[in-house]
Amino acid sequence: MDFKPRYINVRGQLLDLSVPRVMGIINVTPDSFYTGSRYSDEESIIRAASLMISDGADIIDVGGYSSRPGAQKISVEEEKKRVLGTIRIISRELPGTMISVDTFRSEVALEAVLEFGAGMINDISGGEGDENMFHVVERLQVPYILMHMQGTPENMQKNPVYDDVVADILHWFGERIFRLQALGIKDIILDPGFGFGKTIEHNFIILSHLGDFSVAGLPILAGLSRKSIVWKTLEITPDEALNGTTVLNTIALLNGCDILRVHDVKEAVEAIKLVQRLTKQIDT
Repeated sequence: MDFKPRYINVRGQLLDLSVPRVMGIINVTPDSFYTGSRYSDEESIIRAASLMISDGADIIDVGGYSSRPGAQKISVEEEKKRVLGTIRIISRELPGTMISVDTFRSEVALEAVLEFGAGMINDISGGEGDENMFHVVERLQVPYILMHMQGTPENMQKNPVYDDVVADILHWFGERIFRLQALGIKDIILDPGFGFGKTIEHNFIILSHLGDFSVAGLPILAGLSRKSIVWKTLEITPDEALNGTTVLNTIALLNGCDILRVHDVKEAVEAIKLVQRLTKQIDT
């Protein structure tokens, strides 16, 4: 039996998770691993966000700090400069849009939600990058995406090792879910962190066992879009990885994923529709 919640509350808007949802990615960075997701001016931001919404995105995820392996550090001030203005633009031009701020810094998250219109926090460090993050989420009471990462973006791909990658991540989640729920934080979304401190083999093991994370009774997000699990396996480039991404997104949906975080919204929405039709056919 599935005990995962049917809704999450995004600043008073209820997002129904009885059907999987799509989170579109907008990176306001000059060095994101996928060039097609980089946006640097108001016109391109509005155009990209508008297209994502018209294609069926339920959430727009805005990030200003590249988390690709070996990414350079930037200051809090630079991250704010990139992210906060972008969130303001989307809130102004596309009112009612659910916006997630992709940051591990509590100061950025606080301003993004309180002053600029974000309604969710997507933390790639799972609270490890800023000891104040959980308390900020407690104060804001917005949905929090708890992602697992072994190490930091600077060193995460230098020989990541696990005893049992799924069991280890579940244990890691369990400790942090307990702390978050003790603070009264209700809407927690789990992201196992594909590509963050994992080998290609680890990533495929996690994908094949994605349903195991449902034991926590919380929604699951999968971020597979154009990542190395696709392009290294197929010996192509991130720019060529859309088809492979759709294949892996489909597997994630079949294994219990509730939210797909993607660069290509239209294709993700189509995958959801097809999997929903298949599931409905099986259920009848």
